[in-house]
Amino acid sequence: MAKDGRKLVEAITPMDADFAQWYTDIVKKAELADYASVRGCMIIRPYGYAIWENIQRELDRRFKETGHENVSMPMFIPESLLQKEKDHVEGFAPEVAWVTHGGTEKLAERLCVRPTSETLFCDHYKDIIQSWRDLPKLYNQWCSVVRWEKTTRPFLRSVEFQWQEGHTVHATEEEAQEETLRMLDTYASFCEDFLAIPVLKGQKTEKEKFAGAKATYTIEAMMHDGKALQSGTSHNFGDGFAKAFGIQFTDRDNQLKYGQQTSWGMSTRIIGAIIMVHGDDSGLKLPPRVAPVQLIIVPVQSQVQGVKEKAEELKAALSRICRVKIDESDKQPGWKFAEHEMRGVPIRLEVGPKDILKEQVVLVRRDSREKLFVPMAELESTVMKVLEDIQASMFARALELRESRTTTAVSMPEFTAQLDGRQGFIKAMWCGERACEEAIKEKTAATARLMPFDQTPVGETCVCCGKPAKRLVVWGRAY
Repeated sequence: MAKDGRKLVEAITPMDADFAQWYTDIVKKAELADYASVRGCMIIRPYGYAIWENIQRELDRRFKETGHENVSMPMFIPESLLQKEKDHVEGFAPEVAWVTHGGTEKLAERLCVRPTSETLFCDHYKDIIQSWRDLPKLYNQWCSVVRWEKTTRPFLRSVEFQWQEGHTVHATEEEAQEETLRMLDTYASFCEDFLAIPVLKGQKTEKEKFAGAKATYTIEAMMHDGKALQSGTSHNFGDGFAKAFGIQFTDRDNQLKYGQQTSWGMSTRIIGAIIMVHGDDSGLKLPPRVAPVQLIIVPVQSQVQGVKEKAEELKAALSRICRVKIDESDKQPGWKFAEHEMRGVPIRLEVGPKDILKEQVVLVRRDSREKLFVPMAELESTVMKVLEDIQASMFARALELRESRTTTAVSMPEFTAQLDGRQGFIKAMWCGERACEEAIKEKTAATARLMPFDQTPVGETCVCCGKPAKRLVVWGRAY
């Protein structure tokens, strides 16, 4: 690699030296995001936003396939409206930003900048739902929300972030539960099939559930450093919000009943997961299905007659099967190679005068750095196969990491030793008491990530107190 190329790569802090700085280096140098002038806020740059657009497009397609419609709610919530659901308000109170003035005039009532939109949806639903014929209401919103976080990091935790939030109303408890789990499955399949990120599915403990929810379900992914990242949540609200806001309907039996609600969301935090699951010391590594550019063409000796023309010809052919660009900059090839490696482009195609004479090109995989010499006549079919293989290989590698860093523990000394020895997920039994859950967090900084749907026990007693166990829990330190 050329000197300039090495220089670019060396600008990234090795992940084993300082994982947090490695992450920040990639966010900045791959031009995904930058810091804004407002504390804790970020500017999502074009390349980072292109990743988010691909995420939006795919999720939106899946939502609409399951009957959901997009709506848009206001950014502001009157304080009196927010106060209607006590548990919900208490859960978000420390993170709420308030608007107190409109221009130079003090507002008669403070307005909350939405941290989430349950109250807005509920206020609307009470007006448009009267009969069982109006149900279900399957709405989704794409927007930004504001939460006044104390500690922030681009994508992972910021004061303002982009997300989608689904809010639905159903006639029965069974329908609401079915919706809650269907959307959890939607998130899980999206992460695994589209982002090549393996996830665990399960229910949050009472302590960790969403404020005001009857039950919260989650998908949890393991990052390269062994920490967990909550990657999507789905909540069954039951009729708690409906009773607080008066969402009632006349059912088939002519009885007045309260609606059963759900809510579910995924945010730009998932871009942080892509970075931390797949990236390496050379930079970002994007799964092909989410990559803004799936193949970059780098002409070699582009000043030689015929090279640029051949690059354009190849781009026209490959545009039928993938997202492709040509690097027409005047940088040295080594710099270009390192730059596109940094940006995580799945395939690099090199073509120069000698390649043209041989009627071949060179393909280089970002995931394995394998170099392939491919006849031009076989290029389209080869590129399609390589993209699919990269997608599958990245998922397999991430799954292997998670499995290798998942252990079991039957006592606190064993629990602590395993977590300190090699950070990861720990499966351990729990008595169900909040005191033990809090004690584990205090002693180890590990939290109950989820109670997995597969409740195959790994012991009979609580890992903390030794009393008879009620649930299997996956524990871990988290972002």
